Amino acid sequence: MPKISLDVPAELLSDLKKHVGDQHKFISVADAIRTACRKMLDQLDIIDERQGRIGKSNE
Repeated sequence: MPKISLDVPAELLSDLKKHVGDQHKFISVADAIRTACRKMLDQLDIIDERQGRIGKSNE
């Protein structure tokens, strides 16, 4: 898996870390970011389909 580096505002990272750990939803910050990216891409695909920019046969 390729590695990337990104700058994140401290407040956003702090909020994200509240959801990471043994008793929380994500096992790591990286896992949380991957999940967020997947969800965003799924939502963008839905929007693109609605707008006629992509169709299920184009995937």
